[in-house]
Amino acid sequence: MTTLKGKVALITGAGRGIGKAIAERYALLGAAVAVNYAKDEKSAAETVAAIRSGGGSAVAIQGDVSKVADIDRLFAVTAEQLGGVDIVVANAGVELVDQRVLEFTEADFDRLFGVNTQGAFFTLQRAAKHVRDNGRIIYVGSSTTRLPQPDYGLYAASKIAPQYLVEVLAKELGHRGVTVNSILPTAIEGAGVYTTGASDRVREFVRSTRPIARMGTLHDVANAAEYFASDLAGFVSGQHLLLSGGAPA
Repeated sequence: MTTLKGKVALITGAGRGIGKAIAERYALLGAAVAVNYAKDEKSAAETVAAIRSGGGSAVAIQGDVSKVADIDRLFAVTAEQLGGVDIVVANAGVELVDQRVLEFTEADFDRLFGVNTQGAFFTLQRAAKHVRDNGRIIYVGSSTTRLPQPDYGLYAASKIAPQYLVEVLAKELGHRGVTVNSILPTAIEGAGVYTTGASDRVREFVRSTRPIARMGTLHDVANAAEYFASDLAGFVSGQHLLLSGGAPA
């Protein structure tokens, strides 16, 4: 069984959805967890409470990853309260889908690229600076980057740049035993635009287009995050794990 006992994990956007699932999984495996949130303090507090009620250790830390100063403070507070950092999951992101290229605005661009691109870039950069030797850095991207499709141009474009950085960092940090990988989830029940559940129309589309005929689950993503954080993945770096039920995206 995987153990993360004695490790400290920092997860951005961990108040709900995928970030919450990863935070709870890491805590279950013994890690002390820094639960980052931007605005939803209530959800972050609930994540921390759930972890603590199960005997785990967690703290909630506010920070907007689109602001580099907030990212710096996030790492500083994590080190101060939990004693350093061994695992960083750059998960925070915003979604804007079902929108044609001719429809998005400059404000839409600034919002998505501010969080999804700049936020992820500087989270990964600071992770590279602060994570301890033999640590783990994980980026949560999107399967939409693998197969260009109408209505996803702005969102997928904002998510693809950090994937390139993952491969570069894997080469730059390998000598320290630090691995850098990404998880590329497809539509996940309970996350993103499906946080409150998917419609029957979406589920039927998924069943008709995927070899594994179901939506992805938060458990599926947490499984991948567990693997990348574990000793089992100590020789795996610079990789992008597509979670799509066998579909190309």
